[in-house]
Amino acid sequence: MKNLSEGEQKILEARHHDPFEVLGRHPDGDGIVIRAFLPGTAEAAIESRDRPLPMDRIPNTDLFEWRGKPDAVPERYALVLTDHHGRTRIRHDPYAFPPRLTDFDLHLFGEGQHRHPYRFLGARVVSVDGIRGVLFGVWAPNADRVSVVGDFNQWDGRAHPMRSRGGCGVWELFVPELEAGMLYKFELRDRNGGIHLKTDPYGRRFELRPSTAAIVEGPDDFRWKDEAWMAERASRDWQHAPLSIYEVHPGSWQRQEDGRFLNYRDLAHRLVPYVLENGFTHIELLPVTEHPFDGSWGYQATGYFAPTSRFGTPDDFRYFVNLCHESGIGVILDWVPAHFPKDDHALANFDGTPLYEHADPRRGEHQDWGTYIFNFGRKEVKAFLIASALYWLEELHLDGLRVDAVASMLYLDYSREPGEWLPNVHGGREHLEAVEFLKELNTVVYQQAPGVLTMAEESTAWPGVSRPVSEGGLGFSLKWNMGWMNDTLSYMHKDPVHRRWHHDQLTFGLMYAFSENFMLPFSHDEVVHMKRSMLEKMPGDEWQRFANLRLLYTYLFTMPGKKLLFMGNEFAQGREWNFEGPLDWHLLEHENHNGVRSLVADLNHLYRDSPALHAHDFEPEGFQWLDCDDADSSRLVFTRRGGGQEWVVALNFTPVLHSGYRLGVPVSGQWEIIFNSDSRFYGGSNAGPSGPITSRPVPAMGKEHSIEIALPPLAGVILRKVPEEPPPAR
Repeated sequence: MKNLSEGEQKILEARHHDPFEVLGRHPDGDGIVIRAFLPGTAEAAIESRDRPLPMDRIPNTDLFEWRGKPDAVPERYALVLTDHHGRTRIRHDPYAFPPRLTDFDLHLFGEGQHRHPYRFLGARVVSVDGIRGVLFGVWAPNADRVSVVGDFNQWDGRAHPMRSRGGCGVWELFVPELEAGMLYKFELRDRNGGIHLKTDPYGRRFELRPSTAAIVEGPDDFRWKDEAWMAERASRDWQHAPLSIYEVHPGSWQRQEDGRFLNYRDLAHRLVPYVLENGFTHIELLPVTEHPFDGSWGYQATGYFAPTSRFGTPDDFRYFVNLCHESGIGVILDWVPAHFPKDDHALANFDGTPLYEHADPRRGEHQDWGTYIFNFGRKEVKAFLIASALYWLEELHLDGLRVDAVASMLYLDYSREPGEWLPNVHGGREHLEAVEFLKELNTVVYQQAPGVLTMAEESTAWPGVSRPVSEGGLGFSLKWNMGWMNDTLSYMHKDPVHRRWHHDQLTFGLMYAFSENFMLPFSHDEVVHMKRSMLEKMPGDEWQRFANLRLLYTYLFTMPGKKLLFMGNEFAQGREWNFEGPLDWHLLEHENHNGVRSLVADLNHLYRDSPALHAHDFEPEGFQWLDCDDADSSRLVFTRRGGGQEWVVALNFTPVLHSGYRLGVPVSGQWEIIFNSDSRFYGGSNAGPSGPITSRPVPAMGKEHSIEIALPPLAGVILRKVPEEPPPAR
């Protein structure tokens, strides 16, 4: 009986870090030896022109050998395999192929400077020397052995061990004859002998949950038709353009008749017309990165390069984006680099060590969420996350990323008590590695995908979140104005009789409104977890609640800042959002609810079409208070300017009709109300003037001319000067 070498013994025990050292073609004196490890095989031979060349089984093993002359078999030989049921198949030997990943790619990846590692890691259908198959690659530097497993090898980790590419920590294997659609995972043996079955961090498609295998995705041959949109996006002056976002959870916006999810294509054909009708410029999707748990709403991702299979295939998702772009609608993704779940099949403890997460739980865990924190100081982890962002922007044509929970990334003591966090090298609480990651993320994104937007959900006073990296900022395009949102909702929740004591909650935001590029959000976070729906937050009887909500949205659309509404907010959804079912669309049959929807649509169109309301959202010249001190009557009056327009906005936060209310106006002439949230078209009482009003030279609110109007209860009005008729031609 042959004595097994140490390498052969390691192959049999599935613990060899370099199976090519034993398997495949090797010199043997004046000839060669071809060795293959073939679990479940009864007989094996090497295909040749004349007849198969039988291989000898090493007794009591599944190792087979053939010895002969070098020219007897080709370099890329095929094996003839017969199983114990007498079935025969022919396949090329993976161990007859040299390494495919280039040293240059591996070097850039190790330095954290490879912007597209998903183009060589993961699973790719390729042809090598005319032989088609799948090239697998995975980063697992601390593993003792890595194998690719799947249906093609009965999920047997002994069958296809991968080649280690040395110090970079990457493993690779080309498996001939595999095609797109195959299921696969990686089986890793750690240095203590533990076995870990992991899905592909760079997988571009996954099984429908609760199954977790990755699916080999074929080459991208989707035919995009959004060239005009993409070209215009790259040169768009977004800061001075309207931006009104409709935030959507695809699983609960609408459902099929039987309660099943809509496919991305079906969603596109229903959602796009609705968004167009209601005047939004963009759709923001709650995370559609693959995730195992519906109840996380996508915020605990496991597939950073894959649209979730809940709603279809990656091409179905491309169809959704393409239709949006053809219809003039942008698409933004809620993207989550702040944390990841502890699911055994995913990134957690990937190669038996804390690879993607920080090893110390004081840096590497969010106790509140039961999740891990990325090790932002590790170059390969930064490369992974930045590549994910670029994948969605470049390969899937998205127009922006909303980065969730940025505050939790910036501060080492976020939601931690003393002793539960580690200070940085300077003894401070700032997470320096995360800060550098965010700066690099934004820098690279703008370089690689001109015209896209990045938006930070950040609730602290960190300076320069939306200022360029070159000026010391984090580099985001926009920052969610959480302070404005919290103050506004707190104020609107109060009974109007008490609002006079809290007037500063409406005015304080203008003290810092232009310190960042702010977005004004009423998002999903405000209508869950017992916070109640937007309508239920409003005080008073039914009439007052709807009037308050219409007033709130008028305030939103006339204040400086870009806009965001969560789905259902636009028609006054009556109950909290529930991800397990669709919105209450039947409410649109009721006048009040449909009135709110009509109001939001009209405000959107007015905002989009009127430079006064959007051209200077981030600049003080676009806004001026006319009266911000009338706390006793809970009224606000201000102007919005832009594009040669100057409009007056008056808001009444009490249920009292103010007859004979005198407003200062910028110029003399006739003025008209072009929007009234109390209009009967929106379900209001239709109070207020209906025709032009001529100004008088009576000083008011710091202006030399003024007009008198009836200011409706719990309502806002927008006024503009009536355009003067040109003189008749002579």
